[in-house]
Amino acid sequence: MESTWSSSKSSQGRPTDLFLALTPERVLAAVEAGGLQCNNLCYPLNSFENRVYEVELTDGSRVVAKFYRPGRWTEQQILEEHRFLQQLDEADIPVCTVRAFPDGPTLKQIDSIYYSLSDRRGGRAPDELNASLALRLGMLVGRMHNVAAADPSSNRRPINGEYFIRRPLAWLEEHGSIPQALEARYHRAAEGIAEYADRLLVEVDTHRIHGDLHLGNVLLRDDRFNILDFDDMAPGPAVQDLWLALPGRDEETLRLREGFLSGYEQFRVFDRSSLRLIEALRGLRLVRYAVWLARRWHDPAFRIGWPHFGTFEYWDGETRDLEDQLEVVKKESESRGESIAVAGLEGGGEAEELLSNKDYFFDWEDDS
Repeated sequence: MESTWSSSKSSQGRPTDLFLALTPERVLAAVEAGGLQCNNLCYPLNSFENRVYEVELTDGSRVVAKFYRPGRWTEQQILEEHRFLQQLDEADIPVCTVRAFPDGPTLKQIDSIYYSLSDRRGGRAPDELNASLALRLGMLVGRMHNVAAADPSSNRRPINGEYFIRRPLAWLEEHGSIPQALEARYHRAAEGIAEYADRLLVEVDTHRIHGDLHLGNVLLRDDRFNILDFDDMAPGPAVQDLWLALPGRDEETLRLREGFLSGYEQFRVFDRSSLRLIEALRGLRLVRYAVWLARRWHDPAFRIGWPHFGTFEYWDGETRDLEDQLEVVKKESESRGESIAVAGLEGGGEAEELLSNKDYFFDWEDDS
């Protein structure tokens, strides 16, 4: 079973995924409807895709209430995330587990919006990893993947060219999102990356992974890691949870990657041949990110956060980045002596500029 992919619409054609009914009063009412008593304290936490609030209970403790964007995940898919978090907690993996409501379930609904509660975890995301942190994070991810691989069932969409590129491209075409002068080039580059990714994925084992393990989803407190936000968990290759934590291509990043793998391999075998997937996975993420913005552009929060989105200049830059990324993928394949014929890719240009962290993570802050 897959997510709906498009925004839910009312009978009048208006989007119904804007959380318009979710006032602070309704947030508190939802928590109390779940059987917990609240003080009159509720404030939002940073989240664009969903709505997340910290709420104070009458005993002085605080919980995090997460309201899932309507139409994105089914009830089964959300409960799969909850089950995975419970399995990780039982294996002593430090995650923010979902808190059961007093009557037993972990998921409830108010105003047609699913919501859950978690205990609050403090800490801060590391700005970057050093050798020691890379080793320890690798150990933690290796342990996490042992738990993930033990339960192969999943209702989530897998990480592949079909779900991350081809279906999103069809949505962009249907909605006329890309300027006509750029559409053919963008589609050709995206479809080329999808083809490379799918050919490479055939040879790689997949299992449940975090799926979005950049450093913004890792908290460090009292010298201890906590892994956050499993909203994008999916069946995929283990290497996805490596390259997002260490996205660079420079020599220092490659050294840190070896440290990460050294830690990982203390607990789980890592298929090092899967490292050749990294550049194709970068390409999948570029398309996924752009389509995510396009699908959410009706949400006023996105218009404020990305005022440049949708302009000709925006899509021109995205098209060039995608073409450059395809060249990187193609050259890596050729350097390994692989011959993957992809229709319509003859005569590609040179990759002139490598992409940076801010091209992959909306909340990345560039200190330069």
